[in-house]
Amino acid sequence: MAAQKINEAHEHIAKAEKCLKTSLTKWKPDYDSAASEYAKAAVCFKNAKQYEQAKDAYLKEAEYHTENKTAIEQAGMMMKEQKKMPEAIQYIEKACMMYMENGTPDTAAMALDRAGKLIEPLNLEKAVDLYQKAAGVFENEDRLRQAVELLGKASRLLVRLKRLDEAAVAVQKEKNMYKEIENFPMCFKKTTAQVLIHLHRGDYVAADKCVRESYSLPGYSGSEDCVAMETLLQGYDEQDEDQVYRVCNSPLLKYMDNDYAKLAISLRVPGGGGKKKKPAAAPEGGASGTPAAEEEDEYEGGLC
Repeated sequence: MAAQKINEAHEHIAKAEKCLKTSLTKWKPDYDSAASEYAKAAVCFKNAKQYEQAKDAYLKEAEYHTENKTAIEQAGMMMKEQKKMPEAIQYIEKACMMYMENGTPDTAAMALDRAGKLIEPLNLEKAVDLYQKAAGVFENEDRLRQAVELLGKASRLLVRLKRLDEAAVAVQKEKNMYKEIENFPMCFKKTTAQVLIHLHRGDYVAADKCVRESYSLPGYSGSEDCVAMETLLQGYDEQDEDQVYRVCNSPLLKYMDNDYAKLAISLRVPGGGGKKKKPAAAPEGGASGTPAAEEEDEYEGGLC
């Protein structure tokens, strides 16, 4: 089967090369037909798992059919099949630039998102960059719901990378977007994330400010999120390990996205020496099952 597909691919390449030739009766190369044949060859190579040759065929298609930007992205996917991720990302980013130039920014943003997912297991820093670029494209198009989702991915990875100063800025931007689209419950969650980030940065003042600013959000004052953060800040300020432990191990925080849940369960009060005083009773509001934040395989199954 593979051999047959490879033979078919070479037949298409031969036809493509013929389309590009000129003669006394054919003065101009037939670029469109050549591109079509290279596209067919690429699919045949791909089906035969000859990914390097498929990549070359896709690039030839792109060369002769300049309106088809997806061919370059497909070349990147062939690199992905060969586990050549840096090269894959380069081709996809190039395709994205062409999508932008061609007036299809949504396609560019979605391709950047796909690229981020591809590289994330190997290079978190590059994934952050790609997610932020994709978010920027959507933001420029006033598609804030799509933009904020991608910003959230970047924020969580910044926390995982322990780049907390940048994470604080990113989460604030998320919160502003959620406020603009009037998704106030998500603003509450982002306030909680901000408090955890700032306390890990050792900046109690910034954490307290985030809560105070959130009082202006409809429904925040007196909410479960608000009460939890007020209690946490009070315990942190008074160096009350038990109070901090109870809040950080409550279901509200334990079952956040993994990266934030890990910030919660690892938070220690200043001068506490990292000592945890586990209360005899289960955490308030008790929960059954194993929370994602306590899984042995760090970040396994986390929402990104």
